[in-house]
Amino acid sequence: MPLPKAELHLHIEGTLEPELAFALAARNGIGLPWADTDALREAYRFADLQSFLDLYYELMAVLRTEQDFADLADAYLARAAAQGVRHAEIFFDPQAHLARGVGMGTVVEGLWRALGASETRHGVTTRLIMCFLRDESAASALETLDAARPYLDRITGVGLDSAEVGHPPAKFREVYEAAAALGLRRVAHAGEEGPPAYIAEALDVLGVERIDHGLRCVEDPELVARLVRDRVPLTLCPLSNVRLRTVESLGDHPLPAMLDAGLLCTVNSDDPAYFGGYAGDNFDAVREALGLGDDRLRELARNSFHAAFLDDDEALRARYLAEVEAYTF
Repeated sequence: MPLPKAELHLHIEGTLEPELAFALAARNGIGLPWADTDALREAYRFADLQSFLDLYYELMAVLRTEQDFADLADAYLARAAAQGVRHAEIFFDPQAHLARGVGMGTVVEGLWRALGASETRHGVTTRLIMCFLRDESAASALETLDAARPYLDRITGVGLDSAEVGHPPAKFREVYEAAAALGLRRVAHAGEEGPPAYIAEALDVLGVERIDHGLRCVEDPELVARLVRDRVPLTLCPLSNVRLRTVESLGDHPLPAMLDAGLLCTVNSDDPAYFGGYAGDNFDAVREALGLGDDRLRELARNSFHAAFLDDDEALRARYLAEVEAYTF
């Protein structure tokens, strides 16, 4: 039985394994430009974030129906459960689907077929977080939030993802204010490829409660001190950082130093179909490459549940934390 953990940084579209992509393409009568799954996997060699995003959006074309989204989410949840995930807070990118003529209802209802049955089927509780694409306009983000209003009983929060550099958080001040007024939780990608200043801006302007990635905070000691003082969670994605060349190798990852500094770090998989591993794989990888011992791994698992949006069910959070403490390596 793997170490119990929560996954807080997971793009559901990034769980699209080549086999499922070809199966959905066949079901929907869509031709793909790759000869087979091996050829598609060969395309998963990225120079940077943008080269990944280009493929990521291209492959989304196979997602058309509620059943497609349900199958995608159920496949992820099965893999996550097998790797010890007990709670998953799942991102989705509605603008990328709306632009293809796939409606908000198709996406949310499809995902909810899987998420709504997840605790019974997989033993995994879930939350759904709707992300805005930062390389789209602020007006588009507001329109997306408006389109989501009929489904807010199923959406816990909002996030901000896609190409970071040149798209500072302040661009989305208005939509985050609107989301806050609706009672939605707020997170944002910041400090992956963008500068540490984007992290501070996400906190100060958007009022976010968690920073997704946040890796570059280590370049600003004052920012690190603030994040430690305010216990702001960072949802790190080590294998993703290597695949997108944010760090040269896993052995160079600053995770141990970040934990030593007192930062509330969590370990997550980001886009696991593309980056070489799910949540448990990331835990195994940092254990091996960074020499993390059992106490550090338990700390990361504990952090994940403390950082989770479980304020509406503190008994559940307590139960998960007890599972972490009782775990025997």
